[in-house]
Amino acid sequence: MLNKLFGRRYAKFDPAIDQLTSDDEKAIDQITADIRDYIGKSDTVSKINYHTRDAHAKGYCALKANFEILPKLPKEYAQGIYAKPARHEAVIRFSNGSSRVAADNKLGLSQGLAIKVFGVKGEKLLPDEQDSPNFDYNMINFPIFFCNTIQDYSYISRLFLQLNDYFAKGAKGQAKFAFDWLTQNGTKLPSKESLKTFRAFSKFKTIKPQNTLLYSFYSQGAVRHGDYMAKIRVAPTKASQAKIKRRDLDVNATNEAIRPLILQEIREHDYEFDVQIQLCRNLKDQPINDLTKEWDEKDAPFVTVAKLTIPCQDVPDDGNFDIMEHLSFTPFRCIEANRPIGNLQHARLRAYQTASTTRHRLNHKKRAEPTNLKQAFDKDFYNL
Repeated sequence: MLNKLFGRRYAKFDPAIDQLTSDDEKAIDQITADIRDYIGKSDTVSKINYHTRDAHAKGYCALKANFEILPKLPKEYAQGIYAKPARHEAVIRFSNGSSRVAADNKLGLSQGLAIKVFGVKGEKLLPDEQDSPNFDYNMINFPIFFCNTIQDYSYISRLFLQLNDYFAKGAKGQAKFAFDWLTQNGTKLPSKESLKTFRAFSKFKTIKPQNTLLYSFYSQGAVRHGDYMAKIRVAPTKASQAKIKRRDLDVNATNEAIRPLILQEIREHDYEFDVQIQLCRNLKDQPINDLTKEWDEKDAPFVTVAKLTIPCQDVPDDGNFDIMEHLSFTPFRCIEANRPIGNLQHARLRAYQTASTTRHRLNHKKRAEPTNLKQAFDKDFYNL
């Protein structure tokens, strides 16, 4: 496989792809204000006694892991963090993609995998954490996203935060949701772009119900990959998939159907994912700023550059709840050579910062970044 990749030409990274307008900056201001407002009332909205994230509010578990960057990678893939072989401690968080905490059958099957890799050298891009030794990944179990620009996300994000309220009203609520999406809350006629993004959102309904460990997880948006540009996939190995005994998921069987399936497997055996890079070959077939378009693997294959291993471990029934809530993940806790790129991706820098800062402040917890697994699983580390 790797031999066939030599000689291929890949699209070079161009900093011009990241230019933002003054209108984009204003839209980011609105997005972060909406996030701050939502988190302030998230405890009331979800009828719980703590404040949540604005997305991926319901965590399933926090698990100890290992992250190994593989040796002898082709030079196009040995870029940035993947330039040299290395082994790192890591912690991961599985979650639901919704903004609410509720029974599993009310939240949909969009799920996230967040990874924090410890001991990664290099200056990080977070303005208040340049010296952080950590490198984060934020992945979703679906290859595309439902929005392409900061401007569109400034209204779509509001709809996302109210998604459960719309759908709780049945067919009428769903129709109103579609109308508000397509017309920007009744202010514009449906456009080609709004139809495209709504179709992308609707595709999330096709996610198959199964044990979370059987999903592949995607960066959705593109990242810089040293001299090139890429997307990322974290896919379970075939050997690990074969270990899973509890494969089928019935979210209607119990309010907490997803978490137990993960925990019961990890208590019995280890598990391994391939961390893979999909290099952009040309911007026509693999666009950076059209996140609703999946890059065809025939044109842009995924190549394994690292291994994520979850060792067999004892996990409490709550999935290490306190640890999940204390941890913060952001795709901009990274080095320049591997940062998110594209218009919409830039909104994530301030959005994730705002969500983390607001949530920790309202929950009266120290916003502290652990530097190793021992600290990450030490509850006292996060106390004020």
